[in-house]
Amino acid sequence: MNVKQKPKRASKLEKQRLAIRDELWPGVESKLWSRHKRDGFTTVPRALPIIFRIMDDMAPKGKPVSSTYFALWCRSFDEALVSVNSERELAMESGFSGQRAESTWVGRMKILKNLGFIDYRDGPKGRHNYVLLFNPYLVVKGHKQKGAFQEQHFVALLARTQEIGAGDLSDDAI
Repeated sequence: MNVKQKPKRASKLEKQRLAIRDELWPGVESKLWSRHKRDGFTTVPRALPIIFRIMDDMAPKGKPVSSTYFALWCRSFDEALVSVNSERELAMESGFSGQRAESTWVGRMKILKNLGFIDYRDGPKGRHNYVLLFNPYLVVKGHKQKGAFQEQHFVALLARTQEIGAGDLSDDAI
């Protein structure tokens, strides 16, 4: 069941949240970042923190991949394509430093590809020049049958998708 909020209802909820915020933190608006007033934003699935937990569960022990995936996501647009101009820069954004930063990042990219969260192609800027980000809900859904992660995390994801109206895990999702 795909639950969608009606614009009128969403507006009412927004007004309620703003009223609470303004009561608890009067005059704080100038200190907040708003996608409506600033450039430099991307859209993320609201259940992404749970998806991160699941993808890290599926990765080899001691090799979490969620920070690498998030760094990629933050560079993506609606086309789900990332042009990587500098592996070193992405390695740093993913949390890796030192002499092995790039090789660690490359290893995490390979894990993400093997898990099915991304695909990549060579280009003029390197071996990971073009990265495609697949729908993470569908990737997790595909791994669920294999028991590749803890059931409690899938239940949490399922509950969150119901709460936010994301229908990606339903049987009729494309």
